[in-house]
Amino acid sequence: MINFQYKDKYTLEDFRTIMAILRGEDGCPWDKVQTHESIRRDLLEEAYETVTAIDAGDMENLQEELGDLQMQVLFHAQIEAEKGGFTFDDVCDGACKKLIRRHPHVFGKLELDTPEEVLVTWDEVKRQEKAQTSTSEAMKSVAAGLPALWRAEKVQKKARKDGFDWPDWHGARDKLSEEIGELDEAVEKGEGIEEELGDVLAAAVNLARLLKIDPEKALNGSVDRFVSRYGKMEALAAQEGHALSELTLDQQETLWQQAKRAE
Repeated sequence: MINFQYKDKYTLEDFRTIMAILRGEDGCPWDKVQTHESIRRDLLEEAYETVTAIDAGDMENLQEELGDLQMQVLFHAQIEAEKGGFTFDDVCDGACKKLIRRHPHVFGKLELDTPEEVLVTWDEVKRQEKAQTSTSEAMKSVAAGLPALWRAEKVQKKARKDGFDWPDWHGARDKLSEEIGELDEAVEKGEGIEEELGDVLAAAVNLARLLKIDPEKALNGSVDRFVSRYGKMEALAAQEGHALSELTLDQQETLWQQAKRAE
């Protein structure tokens, strides 16, 4: 029988205790065998579920999802502590020290008046911490595990700080057209298609950035609209006594336009 005190209200310390119990000798058979690698996907899924709650404006669900996300942090810290590595306290210590270093206008004597100035200082301090002496080194530090659209955007923003950027969105739009032309040529030749398609996507991200649009959000919105319209297409086809798969592409396109106009 585990030694645990049940309460009406639990704290962060209780959270840590529960995680240690689950990983302990008399704990959960599943929790005890997990590794950083085995729960890697869980961390990503909980982060995305948290973002989904934010996007939906669902504060009740956000509270729950933040707890699930915090559980992942505690889980990884507990695994490492058992191996004699870092502890959750070490995680907190490192995060606190980072916040202090990167806010010299709050914890030091530096004076900054705008959010833009704060971001510039944050980036400068970050590069100093990581001993980055060039922009390419800063680019390499962008997490490869990020969604590709966001990774491209972050790398492009770093290039902008060196002045390597279009003055406005028109140049980025022309570049997108150029990249699409190169993709057409690659398809005709039957070689370099993946590379050229990647360049098209990167150019589209560049355009989105200069238009101040989150490319990931824009694409997700497009997917949501596609799913909604597709459902309407299926309903319209059913009204005519058909499955969508029974119709020709031209007939499907007609229903697509009807669904689009109905929005």
